[in-house]
Amino acid sequence: MNDDRTTMKAVLFDRYGGPDVLYVDRVPRPEPGPGEVLVRMRAFSVNGGELSARAGRIRLLTGRKFPQRIGLDLTGEVAALGPGATGVAVGDRVWGVLGRTSGFGSAAEYVAVPAERLGRVPDGLDPVDAAALPVATTAVTALRAKAGLRPGERLLVRGAAGGVGNAAVQLGRAYGAEVTALARAANLDFVRGLGAHKAVDHRAVPPGELGRFDVVLDTAGTDLRTFRHLLNPGGRMVTIAFDPTRAAATLGYIAASTVHGRGRVRFFSGDPGRADLDDLARHVTEGKLRPAVDTVFPLEETAAAHRALEAGGVRGKYVVRVA
Repeated sequence: MNDDRTTMKAVLFDRYGGPDVLYVDRVPRPEPGPGEVLVRMRAFSVNGGELSARAGRIRLLTGRKFPQRIGLDLTGEVAALGPGATGVAVGDRVWGVLGRTSGFGSAAEYVAVPAERLGRVPDGLDPVDAAALPVATTAVTALRAKAGLRPGERLLVRGAAGGVGNAAVQLGRAYGAEVTALARAANLDFVRGLGAHKAVDHRAVPPGELGRFDVVLDTAGTDLRTFRHLLNPGGRMVTIAFDPTRAAATLGYIAASTVHGRGRVRFFSGDPGRADLDDLARHVTEGKLRPAVDTVFPLEETAAAHRALEAGGVRGKYVVRVA
């Protein structure tokens, strides 16, 4: 097998489908372009958007050119700097999320990333633990910037045991809210341990029995109308997901909510830069947020990590260790 410095291992797929379409092969190792940083990967986590991309549910965005790559977030060390890259130095421990224009590709031994999309990992944080956290920038933005969560308000988190959800529970508590967490029965103790004041089995308790809330953070993208009706006057609902098979109807409903009825539904997709990652590092350093790693997989078992996430029931994040 060729293992020279011009190639690297990466996770690929040649057709859309289930987790079994993923495989590891050698591909050309990237060179950092202007303003880019070459990161030697240590770990990454598996995210729901990657499952949709691999399955072909967003093929209008990902296209039909194969092989395609996978992997969205990253943790590693700076191996080289491209011309004009600033803000980090060779050897720095960094984390980040590939941008919307960059696509996927962090499931590899090396990745070239725009320098402004990287932040420094807090001291003392293990690379595997660090890999569970970049997605938490979504929770920070959702609660603070999009919902304007205030101390004393009632917060409902759907999907509270997942990657964004577990961070939202922790941050909601840290921001002074009264947090109700929706999760599977098997995960109720887990979300209580994260700081939820109340943990509810979403399969056993109908939404109408949950009470009223000032902020609803939705990570499922379904039944938006039902959960919007749980908002108090002046309440805000933020969703970070929607069913791609009903995208037009869902986005139409979100748009209509800005004009009609009580409680606006806001949708956004996380796209963090350096300032967001530095803010995340402060949250970690101040003890407001801690990593939640469910299971660690080797790079060669990335398909197993995808399979596990699709099965449901994750507690925090599934992380893949690269080196």
